[in-house]
Amino acid sequence: MNLLFTEYTLGKNKLKNRVVMAPMTRSRAIGNIPNDLMVEYYSQRAGAGLLITEGVSPSPNGLGYARIPGIFSEEQVQGWKKVTDAVHTKQGRIFVQLMHSGRVGNHLNLPKGAELVGPSAIGLKGTTWTDAEGNQPYSSPREMDSKDIQVAIREYVNAAENAIKAGFDGVELHGANGYLIEQFLHPSANHRTDEYGGDWKKRNRFALEVATAVVEAIGADKVGIRLSPYGVFNDLEIHNEIEEQYKDLAISLGKLGLVYIHIVNHSSMGAPAPKDSTVALIRESYKSGNPNGAYILSGGYDPDRANSDLKEKNADLIAFGRNFISNPDLVERLEKGIPLAEPDASLFYTPGEKGYTDYLVAALSKV
Repeated sequence: MNLLFTEYTLGKNKLKNRVVMAPMTRSRAIGNIPNDLMVEYYSQRAGAGLLITEGVSPSPNGLGYARIPGIFSEEQVQGWKKVTDAVHTKQGRIFVQLMHSGRVGNHLNLPKGAELVGPSAIGLKGTTWTDAEGNQPYSSPREMDSKDIQVAIREYVNAAENAIKAGFDGVELHGANGYLIEQFLHPSANHRTDEYGGDWKKRNRFALEVATAVVEAIGADKVGIRLSPYGVFNDLEIHNEIEEQYKDLAISLGKLGLVYIHIVNHSSMGAPAPKDSTVALIRESYKSGNPNGAYILSGGYDPDRANSDLKEKNADLIAFGRNFISNPDLVERLEKGIPLAEPDASLFYTPGEKGYTDYLVAALSKV
């Protein structure tokens, strides 16, 4: 028996299998509002035990990319309610990933009155897409002061409360891939000298204050976090304190009772692989405070490798990313050994249904 296709209890949620759909930016939210196309997209993939949405901003300031959704307005909440209803109708479970882009983005993608902010006024190299003027250089962020930090924490709390109103089963805090929480964690993005910067204990403070506030608002059994040790996305650099820093962070997150930690591994796409020792250390440190918490691994998995890591208790759940884009019925294909369709990368972030909701399930692809 392959454990990947067995039930699992995550907090108070009964998952029908241990397959997780990883969060993936898809840029279909016109006006930053979830729409009917997104309802169809998530509903099509509700065969996963757990769906995690694309990154969803808790703040107008966090909308650094074109057409990413938010969850800070009533209209956005109502849009997401249609998504969660559709997923629940198919007995799926769905968490929303709260992603504040921080310094990552361009001001042309932000709504009126919003601004790019970060732990330090350190901009990114390169360009990003804007619908208004095509590819443009990343805008420079403004360094957040102590008031800005408290406002941002409150925005995460409001977004989490909105998520529960919208019918989500929980939230995932995006502490990975170079966005706001990881910007505070990382010495190459955080040059502060106050209580939120300097040594790694201080750099951990923002992540822990956000997690604590959100747990107090909606309950630890509804809060997970995604982390990317050794990640270099969005101008981050590998540093020599990773194991010590993430061990301390994981111990604190375990004590908070977070329902899961989700580890990013993009090595299958050319990124540096997290050290096995670090991944194991984070798991052990987290579970020392929360033995029943779930540990999610991702990164180029097939069913055999997934089953092996589940059997060895290296993970409790396994996340799949890009294969879910082109295979809405991915769980069935994996379980039955049906060949997978390849996604069209040129359509990952374009508006409209093409490359989004028009991939066929296996039974129809043969017609």
